[in-house]
Amino acid sequence: SVVLIALAAAAGYWLWRGPATLDVASPATESSARLSSDTLRFDLNAPQLTFLRIEPVQAFSVPLAEPFNARVAYDDNRTARVFSPVAGRVVRIVAEAGQRVKAGDPLLWIDAPDYAEAVADVTKADADLRNKQAVFDRAQLVYEAQGISRKDLQEAEADWRAADAEAQRARARLQNLGTPNAAAGGRFVLRAPIDGSVSERKVNAGSEVQTDADDPLFVITDPSHLWVLVDLPERQLGSMQVGQAIAIQVDAYPDETFPGTVVVVGGALDAVTRRVQVLCAVENPEPYKLLPEMFARVTPAAATQQTLPRVPNAAVFTQGLYSYLFVETAPGMLQRRRVTPDRQGTQYTWIRDGLQAGERIVTTGALLLNSELDSD
Repeated sequence: SVVLIALAAAAGYWLWRGPATLDVASPATESSARLSSDTLRFDLNAPQLTFLRIEPVQAFSVPLAEPFNARVAYDDNRTARVFSPVAGRVVRIVAEAGQRVKAGDPLLWIDAPDYAEAVADVTKADADLRNKQAVFDRAQLVYEAQGISRKDLQEAEADWRAADAEAQRARARLQNLGTPNAAAGGRFVLRAPIDGSVSERKVNAGSEVQTDADDPLFVITDPSHLWVLVDLPERQLGSMQVGQAIAIQVDAYPDETFPGTVVVVGGALDAVTRRVQVLCAVENPEPYKLLPEMFARVTPAAATQQTLPRVPNAAVFTQGLYSYLFVETAPGMLQRRRVTPDRQGTQYTWIRDGLQAGERIVTTGALLLNSELDSD
């Protein structure tokens, strides 16, 4: 494998330098020329330029530490995990994953004996209440005409109040099931408790549901607001505080950074992992790129919000004791420039001196350019 790598490198350099028969002594046929000890000039149609990637430099906040591993999670303050309060068989489902719903919208219908019994109890209690109310009203009229004793009137009143209490109990039971009024057909209707989007559906038509199920039937959430959970090592506890700005990256969008804020820093360490959980809030505007359970990397920003030019690590190379990169000073003209790094991460380097935001640098192919300079 080492031989194959060496051959591939040699082939790439041969393509970069061009065929051996190129007349390097003839300026008319040269596609590149060294203007000085640190500057190369290429014709705009030179084949060497196809090996290069030149991009403008942007300034970013300097991180306090290396990125911490994290994961994206639901914002529990804006999420409802919907279980069924009654046992039964699902007969119809109207909500699908990805669908927007409002509080009170039906999600599914369940053929539930317990719910049918609760509806029957309400009907029976209301009928008994009306009957006892009528008896009490007649007793009052007869008592006023001195046709019955006060004791008989009090017994009629006690029966009426007992019937009223039973009717309230039956209605309260139905209210606790989330349906203050009986549904058509006597079937239980499971409704959305909040506005949001159905992110998960874990039930099918014909399924038997129980009140003690481990998994919710639906998860409804506001996808524009998410949490990012960081397991912060004990030695890094001082690097994150409530209200601090953070930068979030995920593998799905390696060139994009999502801003967030530290909301909660846990008050106790895990005795086994020696880590504390940090909760961060992140906005997730449409189109929703961040999804719950994504793995992420969180970088805390410095409190002073110092910004410096940030370049890919591949753009920087060392020569002797110093660091260099190539800057495009004009179309086709590339200058090797000495720079002073401030901080280097796993993907990017922040430059303290020698580079300004907005300048264009070589992010791919810097080593080939350096070989070109050193070979002349």
